[in-house]
Parts: sequence; structure tokens; C-alpha cells
Amino acid sequence: MTGMVLQRRTTLQLAGTTIVSALAGCSSLTSETSTTEKKEYTLSLDRIEQPLVKYVRYQPDDSVYDQPAHRALSDILPDGRHTTYGYKPLPEDAYVAHDGRYYQTKPVVTGERRMERPFVRVTPLPEDEAPDDVIAVDSLAQPVGRVIKIHHSDTVSDGESGSSDLLHGDAYVLRRPYELNSRLTDDLDGEIVAMDADGHWAYRVNVTTEQLSEPANTTLAINVADTTDAFRDIAFAARVDTRLDPADLDDPVQQLLARSVARDTYRETTPLSTEFTTLIDSLDLEDVETASNGHHLWYDDTLYRYSLYINDAN
Repeated sequence: MTGMVLQRRTTLQLAGTTIVSALAGCSSLTSETSTTEKKEYTLSLDRIEQPLVKYVRYQPDDSVYDQPAHRALSDILPDGRHTTYGYKPLPEDAYVAHDGRYYQTKPVVTGERRMERPFVRVTPLPEDEAPDDVIAVDSLAQPVGRVIKIHHSDTVSDGESGSSDLLHGDAYVLRRPYELNSRLTDDLDGEIVAMDADGHWAYRVNVTTEQLSEPANTTLAINVADTTDAFRDIAFAARVDTRLDPADLDDPVQQLLARSVARDTYRETTPLSTEFTTLIDSLDLEDVETASNGHHLWYDDTLYRYSLYINDAN
């Protein structure tokens, strides 16, 4: 096996003999025992068609959900600040561009304010209590329907869904402008909303105004690059997890990587082939136990998003 040079955020060099030794001792991937259940390894590789610089930049779209982001960017670029209470209008550490220069957003907690907010709660109702003209959640504007769906997810999961983290106790607190200027603060208090027009999963909506302490989130923009070339170096360092060059990979590993890219996903069941084990190690995924996603690979002048999922084999 020839030598392999792997460039990641920090350079890692592995000689071919070291890889062979590591594979020989990696019984969980390449060998089985009578007590080891078979596992299926799924590698996902998605080609990113955008140039790296454009892909890394954050650009809010025209949806109602991105209105706070547009307002914040207008205030902070190039050297201002924008404060919101109880929520952050921009992704943390997002890269943005303005007049040919590049910035990174930085949220800072700068205080706390006691203030009134609308609290939205729902009460589940028996299906026979839903009126014939019940309001179906999908007939509501997206920001309004989203709040009801968050409550529904919390209810059916008994508080175990990811949406439950968005609640303040048993209430959803309206904070963002598109929430505060919606039917939730206008005419939905006391109304019955169901998950469909037939009245399944019906809820009575209750909206009250209550006080709570909200953190003051102040967002700033830090200038990080004055040219696109300089920002490209930053994008590589900040977003690319693994860099591989075809010339540095053995032919069987190159071929397997090419097949994985062509298929978008590649699967093997343990015991894994030597080539697949080497590729997993090359992508710095050898310690994954169940799943690892959201990584980025730079290979043959192309950017990819990659993930690894490990499940019990059928």
C-alpha cells in the first residue's frame, strides 16, 4: 500500500504500513466474532454545485422567516449593531458579504429586559368537540401554523420531540415580528384548530400576555477579509473538514470513492472491505458509533457534503 497524505484542518500524514497495521487491529470494522452483530455502514456523498465561496456565505431569502435576518444585516453592515430580545435573528458565526468585503456575524448577550410577551398554549379536545367548520392548521399562514404544529408535536410525543425545546414550559412565546403581527395576536384566542379539516387532533388555542425576562442579544459584524481570494482561504479553513487528492490515494480507494460519488450513497455490511475501511479512516470517521453528518470534503477540486450512518443489518 502506497503512502497517503490527508490534509484536514490540521495536517495528518499516514504511511501505508501504518494504515495496514491499524486495519489489522480494527476488528470492529474488518472482522467478526461470534458475539458481534452485523452492522450496515452507509456513506453519503453529495456534490455541492456552488463554488466554495458562495456556498459558505449566508444569504437570507425572501421568506417571512428571514425578515429579521434582513433587518439585522441592514443594521450591522459594515460596522453597526442590532439588538433583539429572546431570539437571534442570524445564524451564529455566519459569513456575509458587503461592498466586496467579507464579515462574520457575532452575537453577544449585552443585558436583560423584563417585558411583556404573548404566550400561546393549546388544550387538546376530543374529536367530537371539533366544529364542522374547524380551522385546519394548513389553512393558516405559515408562522401561525408552525406554532400549532410545534404544540402538536409536543403533545403526541409527550414532550419528547425536538420541537418541545422551543416551548417555554407549556407555552410558545411569540417574539419575532412575523409572529407578533399574526392571527395569533389578533383573532385566534379561544378558537379551535385541528390538524386536518376533519377535526382530527383538535386544539383550543389560548393566548395570554405575560411578563418574562428576555436576554438582549446584540449582533455585530467582524471584518474578516477584504478580497474574495482572502475569503476563500478562510472558507477552506472554516468549513472544509477533509482534503483529499486523487494522486495520494491507492487505486482501489480512488475507485470506491468515485463509485460512492456516482451513487450518492455507498453501503457495506460488516466485515467491511479494506478499501471501504481505508476510505472511512481517510474521512476521519473511524470513531463513529451510530451517525456523523454535516462534514465537508474537498476532493479533485470539488466540494462534497458527507455523512456516515451505522445501523443493525437486516
